[in-house]
Parts: sequence; structure tokens; C-alpha cells
Amino acid sequence: MKIIKIPLRKEEVQELKAGDEILLSGIIYTARDQAHKRLAITIQQRKHLPLDLKGIIIYYCGPAKTPKGKIIGSCGPTTSSRMDKFTPLLLNSGVKGMIGKGARSKEVIAAIKKHKAVYFLAYSGCGALLSKYIKKATVFAYKDLGPEAIHKLEVKDFPLIVGIDSHGRSVYKN
Repeated sequence: MKIIKIPLRKEEVQELKAGDEILLSGIIYTARDQAHKRLAITIQQRKHLPLDLKGIIIYYCGPAKTPKGKIIGSCGPTTSSRMDKFTPLLLNSGVKGMIGKGARSKEVIAAIKKHKAVYFLAYSGCGALLSKYIKKATVFAYKDLGPEAIHKLEVKDFPLIVGIDSHGRSVYKN
């Protein structure tokens, strides 16, 4: 088990191998389909983004409603391939890592390799358990999108698997 703290260091990312189990700590941002679409349009129109994408990790997640007395509701990963059409643009704009579930397209794998980024897998079906690793959660941007708004999450020892490493190696390929 590797301990990784955000911000990700270049050397650290390059040493990660597909299949490595890690515990991630630091700030990550949630973003699903609609947030990705807005970010992409904003980038293409060369307008001001609501957050600096340089070096961030995006978690493909739309948290459930927060129960009383909790930091956040259930927050498991969503299917990553739905973000594939936006991913190369976001990686080109500085995103360093993504968290989700499922395989990625050839274009995304090539972009991960080109930008020396990393794709992490979160444990699917464990949203309630994963919420216990979140120490602070705030809506950060696009509040009108409800659960698809961008949330800023402070995570501690968030359990992940390296799905695609910066060399383009994938756990989905033999």
C-alpha cells in the first residue's frame, strides 16, 4: 500500500504502476458529466474557469444528499467512460489525475500517457464506506447542478487502485 499526498509530485506519478494500491490524502474535486461539459465549454471559449485545473485530481462522483450529522452522503464513483470525450481537453488544461470506475478509451489512455497523468479506480458499490474517508466537503462551483456540482473534498487515506499509470499501462489489459 502506497501513501500518496496531494499535490502529486511528478516523480511519484511516474513511479506508480497499474494495479498499485494507494491511500490518497489531500484535496480532490468532484465532477460528473454536466460539470465536465461546462468546464470544456469554458476552456474552448477561453473564459475564466471556476477553479485552477493545474495539478488537480477530479473524482467522477455525484455525492448523495448529506444526512444530518454527516460530512457528506454516499459518494461512490461513476462510470468514467462518460467523461472520455472531455478528458483529453482537461488533461491538456492541467488535470493530473482522475478517480472513477471502469475502462477508458484509447484516446484517454494516450492523453494520460502524453500528459504523464494517472487514472485511479475507486471501489465500486462502496459509496457509503468511501464517505468515511472524506474529512471536509463543500460545494465549490456550479451549485445549480445539484449533486453534479463541483465539490471540493478533503480526503484522508482514501483507498484507490492505479487503473492506468502515466506510462499508459492499464489493469484492463492482459
